[in-house]
Amino acid sequence: MALSLEDIAAVVRELAPALTGGWIQKIHQPAPLAISLEVRVPRQTLILHLSADPDMARLHLITGRLPNPAVPPAFCQFLRAHIQGARLEAVEQVPDERIVRLRLFTRDGPCSLIAELTGRSANLYLVDGAERVLAALAEGRHKVGELYTLPVMRPEPHRAMSRRWHTLTPDQPGPFPISAALEQRYCRREEELALERARHARLAALRKAIKKAARRVDGLQADLEKAAGYKDHARYGELLKANLGRMTKGQEKITVVDYFDPTLPELTIPLDPAKTPRANMDDYFKKHRKFLAVEREIRPRLETAQKELEKLKAERSAIEHGEWTPTPGAPGPTGPRKGASPAPRERKEQARSGPYRKFLSADGLPIYVGRNARENEELTHKFARSDDLWLHARGTPGSHVVVRLEKGTDPPPDTLKDAATLALLYSDLKKSGKGEVIYTRKKWVRKAKGQAPGTVHVTQEKSLYVTLDRVRLDRLKESS
Repeated sequence: MALSLEDIAAVVRELAPALTGGWIQKIHQPAPLAISLEVRVPRQTLILHLSADPDMARLHLITGRLPNPAVPPAFCQFLRAHIQGARLEAVEQVPDERIVRLRLFTRDGPCSLIAELTGRSANLYLVDGAERVLAALAEGRHKVGELYTLPVMRPEPHRAMSRRWHTLTPDQPGPFPISAALEQRYCRREEELALERARHARLAALRKAIKKAARRVDGLQADLEKAAGYKDHARYGELLKANLGRMTKGQEKITVVDYFDPTLPELTIPLDPAKTPRANMDDYFKKHRKFLAVEREIRPRLETAQKELEKLKAERSAIEHGEWTPTPGAPGPTGPRKGASPAPRERKEQARSGPYRKFLSADGLPIYVGRNARENEELTHKFARSDDLWLHARGTPGSHVVVRLEKGTDPPPDTLKDAATLALLYSDLKKSGKGEVIYTRKKWVRKAKGQAPGTVHVTQEKSLYVTLDRVRLDRLKESS
């Protein structure tokens, strides 16, 4: 159950005096729709938890760090790049709204983290000093670059939930009794939901993996069965070798005495009439060598695949019987909220973005890099939109790089450096570790007629001198 107006007011009254003036030193995203801020205040560090979960939208302090995915999601990376180290100037509730604003001051100036704790439409937004949206936790009312406005809310029926604080507060030790009560109330429910999401996600992945592993086992078994037909071909080859003088080209079969059998029976061996006697003999020896190779190489792979299939089935059975727990530290699902479906344009981009290398900038923007001339051609002239940023190392062969931008927006400085670093990395300037990269909007990039794929003419370009930075490269590779 989401918090009411009175609940939020009570929490803000408790937290504001303690958090105001603190410094945000760490940021985590322990769940797809939740953010934890570690705020350093005099003599202690407080962890502020903000959740936009539709069923449990809230904010309060928590007493310990929550498990986090191995790779931070895009929104978390964006917050780390922009507000880690910021001073928390104020914690305010928007009057008559279930919205809390954290006023921050960063190296780039003032900004705000806005928590809309509005039930099904709950969300978190980071806005700059001009109230322009820089990032959002989930798809919501505003897109990046738009001006933030308050939602039009229906009158909220009066709830008596806040009266419960009078019964919960005396039993909660410490200086933050309301936060302690909230943590106690929601913690177990959130753990149960997180475990259930992890189970569903793992079960779906297991079903796909089991189908794939079963197809692999079937394919390897089919190879073994086919090769088993060549098991006796060495004997046939030896018998043909002993009877080459009796054979002529054009024969379809030959009957020989099988001296490998103690009873010396007669054996009829099929022949290819289009081949010479020696070629027929060589063909039987060749197929027997194939049998030996398959036995040597395929059987161990089949045994490994069968063990892997049994392991996957055992894990699926454990999940179905409620005996499974996620591996500590394993990344959890970080996709859009349950029930959300991508817009038609997003579905089209998802279907077309597969072949390219993909990275996330420090600002959470997608960066696409072509792998070869054909991909460069498609990335630039079919995938990229006219307002997207286009980059390439100057005067040398290399990959085309495209940064997806919303119409009318400029690339943030860190995103520009990230994309230019990738353009340099995937070019012939990589060995030198430094060089000049040109960039422009995709609409100023034209295909060169009659030239090799990926060759373009560029106008209105700017340039940036880049040196490969190990820290930047490591972060980009982690995001790929």
